Amino acid sequence: MSNPLDTDAGSELFSSYEAELKLVQADLNQKLDQISELSGEPRKSAIRLAERTLDEANELIGQMRIEKQNIPSATRSKVNQRFRNFESDIDGQKRKLKTLSDDRKALFGNRYSDNPDADQQLEQRQQLLSGTDRLDRSSQRLRESQRIANETEGIGRDTLADLQLQRETIQHTRMNLLESEGYVDKSVKTLRGMARRMATNRIITVAIITVLVLLIVGVIYSKFH
Repeated sequence: MSNPLDTDAGSELFSSYEAELKLVQADLNQKLDQISELSGEPRKSAIRLAERTLDEANELIGQMRIEKQNIPSATRSKVNQRFRNFESDIDGQKRKLKTLSDDRKALFGNRYSDNPDADQQLEQRQQLLSGTDRLDRSSQRLRESQRIANETEGIGRDTLADLQLQRETIQHTRMNLLESEGYVDKSVKTLRGMARRMATNRIITVAIITVLVLLIVGVIYSKFH
């Protein structure tokens, strides 16, 4: 049985991704419109920025695909329809970006040539630049992951130090308890010894009093007989 809290959390997170995706799509549309007005190096730079934005949109779509599984089936059909619309819009933006990227004359300006070898070199250069951008993004993500791992490691070290301190405190408390138990045992033995001595003294006292009484009775008896 699913937890209602988990379901609400999934719906809220999906809505958050949806709102973020709308902003990314609006930004991507603006970048695509700007590309149409550019040529040469500015156009290539704008295309690279649009590719990054498209990658971000695809990442959000991936997160939404996962989170929509946590939405109740009663409302999932509407969510699925919105999700398909988002996918369709992004596919359209992707095709538009590809069309703009394939426009060699606008992309390379006056350097455009019908020479296949020159075109191939330019295409290879473009692919190299695109690969470099992806590598930079991957490096940034790797550095971020390393930073998170370092922070987690630091938290782990602090936790282990706290546990070690707590262990030492518990051991010290246990030793104090054992020592206190020893004192209690000694006190019990002392009290028992005192009780035995008091009982013995009481018996001796009673015996002395009894003897004295008998002597007094004997003396009185001897005087009258």
